[in-house]
Order: sequence, then structure tokens, then C-alpha cells
Amino acid sequence: MDVRGWLGGIRLSGFMVIMLGLVVLAAFVLVPTVGTYLDQRQQIAALQQSVDLTQEQIEELESERERWSEPAYITTEARERLYYVRPGEVVYLVDNDLPPEDVPREQGAVSEEVERTRTDWMSQLLRSVTEAGLATTVTDPG
Repeated sequence: MDVRGWLGGIRLSGFMVIMLGLVVLAAFVLVPTVGTYLDQRQQIAALQQSVDLTQEQIEELESERERWSEPAYITTEARERLYYVRPGEVVYLVDNDLPPEDVPREQGAVSEEVERTRTDWMSQLLRSVTEAGLATTVTDPG
């Protein structure tokens, strides 16, 4: 195959050169624009998702505000959370109502007596900090 013969068969007119130049110029202009467009679409989608999430939170807070405006809900919450009772009522609180496998095991006492340290802890702390700060050699732990 003769490349010279093939290239010689292509006739470029002035119009084709101008059109080819415009296509290349359009490619250089449009490629960054398309990238910017896609980035902006992605940002818009992320912001829309954020707006939707915030709207859901607003709706939840508004429904909670409506619940707190009802006297029956306030009374129920006060009785359950703060153990409020009406005059004349008797409240029974059940202690240790967990099943036996969920009851925490009791731990023994740590010490029978309080012990005194032989050194002053403050001076020991300051000595340790100053020695660590003034150390010039580093030992390899490995």
C-alpha cells in the first residue's frame, strides 16, 4: 500500500480546512464545558439530597412539636420520664426486673483499706515530663 498515493488522493479545499479547524476548536471549547456541566449536575444532585434530608428532619421536628402541644402527651411523658404521679396515686417501681442472664455480675471490693503512696505524685509527674522533653536519644522498640 502506497501512503503517498493515498494522501495524494485526498483533496483538501479551503472550506474543508476551515470546517476541520472549527471542529477542533469546538472540541477544545466544549470538552471543559461538558466536564463543568457534569460536575455541576453532580453538585446539584448532592444538594438536592441534602435538601430532602433536611426537609425530612423539619417534618419530624414539626410532628414532635405538635405532639408536645397536646396535654395528654405532656402528661404521659412526665409520668414515664420523670415518674410524676397525681395526688393519691401509688407508684410501684420494679427493681432488678432483668432476666438472670442479663443481670451484671457483682465485683469484689478492690481494696479493704486506703493506701498511701510513698512519693509525691506531682513531683513524680513533673520529673517524668521534663525527662521526656529533654531526652535526646530515641530507642528503636523493634
